[in-house]
Amino acid sequence: MNKQRIITLKTKEHQGEYVLYWMQQSQRVHYNHALLHAIDHANQFDQPLVVFFGLTPSYPDANERHYHFMLEGLKEVKGILEHFGVNFVFKLGSPEKGIEPYLEKASLLVMDYGYLTFQKIWRKNVWDYTLHKGYKLGIDLVDTDMIVPVRVASDKAEYGAYTLRPKLKKLYQNFRDFTHLPTLKNKQKLSFESDDHLKDIDRLVASLPIDHSVEKSPLYRGGYIEANRLFFDFVQRKLNNYKNSNDPSLDLTSKLSMYLHFGQISSLEILDKLMLASSQGHVDGESLDAYIEQLLVRRELAFNYVTYQKGYDAFETMTEPWAYQTMEAHKDDFHPYVYTQTELEQAKTHDPYFNAAMMEMVHTGYMHNYMRMYWAKKIIEWSSSFKEAYETIKFLNNKYFIDGRDANSYTGIAWCFGKHDRPWTEREIFGKLRYMNDKGLERKFDIKSYVNRVDTVVRKLK
Repeated sequence: MNKQRIITLKTKEHQGEYVLYWMQQSQRVHYNHALLHAIDHANQFDQPLVVFFGLTPSYPDANERHYHFMLEGLKEVKGILEHFGVNFVFKLGSPEKGIEPYLEKASLLVMDYGYLTFQKIWRKNVWDYTLHKGYKLGIDLVDTDMIVPVRVASDKAEYGAYTLRPKLKKLYQNFRDFTHLPTLKNKQKLSFESDDHLKDIDRLVASLPIDHSVEKSPLYRGGYIEANRLFFDFVQRKLNNYKNSNDPSLDLTSKLSMYLHFGQISSLEILDKLMLASSQGHVDGESLDAYIEQLLVRRELAFNYVTYQKGYDAFETMTEPWAYQTMEAHKDDFHPYVYTQTELEQAKTHDPYFNAAMMEMVHTGYMHNYMRMYWAKKIIEWSSSFKEAYETIKFLNNKYFIDGRDANSYTGIAWCFGKHDRPWTEREIFGKLRYMNDKGLERKFDIKSYVNRVDTVVRKLK
């Protein structure tokens, strides 16, 4: 493992009874550098390993759809870890509090990396707690969800993909650094109480005090096994036509973003498998490059954004000065159509393409990537103010998408308001922000085919 993935927050001062890995962002066994680091140290100390996961019912904007998908993956993780002789502790409650009883006797605490503000606060609170208690354990933070850790790729907010791309291309081969997990030597079973709720996920989710208004997706199931199935289907049937993946009617995307969001599959594993497929002649170079652009450059640009853009999730601080200037200049423009949030959510607009995209989102938890941009641009066009549009987009994004509340989400929304983009020809309502319309969809794609496909899917689900 490349040592630049590891940040040592606190050096070890004593020999405790076990190594503790707080699994939170990287909810997987395969290609998990944090788990690898924890096993290595458990073997070095000849100690057992404890993996802790805390399930908070108050994660910002999360609802039944998100919890169910996540727990399907965690159920797999629990079974695999226990098979490997790892102690898995699952606790209901805020994780930074739930982990406290396990810290005093740990030799080393390993934490995976969280990039969003809420995730950083959790980790800092745990670190502060150990310092306050005077615990002698070591604390290591391991970045395993990025191919190139954000702080290694760049030390500042990048202007766009064109400035980050050359940096990543120079570095990423040095971070193809995972071979296999070592075997855990000390498989002692420790007598920790664990909330045994993962046997019945439906019952667990129903018991949680969360928003139950958005039910689990009837199409997408969580977990590494399902992510792998989708990946191999993508490679076999779609990848060599990926250059046309912007076309919503063709369904050529991998749909792996929701699995990456919960850390159920590693972006590095996807990259390594793609490289293997390419070396065996199964992938053409153009398609490989196009997909790596999304997996490596665009994804890591999103995490660069939430890392270095202060206020990445607030309207007043999420985009560039020129964008705010043009929005201010056009704040009083006449809007021929204005819809309420409820009308948008219920797909009651005059635009059949927007309505189809909205229905795909509400009923399945997914929307084609190109349609996400169009969908958001239409909300800007049909809202009374830019701020209202931003809040509506963010609310609906976080409520319905399985991969909502993600660095990619916040970056994608900000892009619709000029971030990582450039000024365009000035026009009514949008000013110099990029404009998208239905005529563009009709000119570029068989967009009616997309509408028909969504309509078929939704009717089958009702």
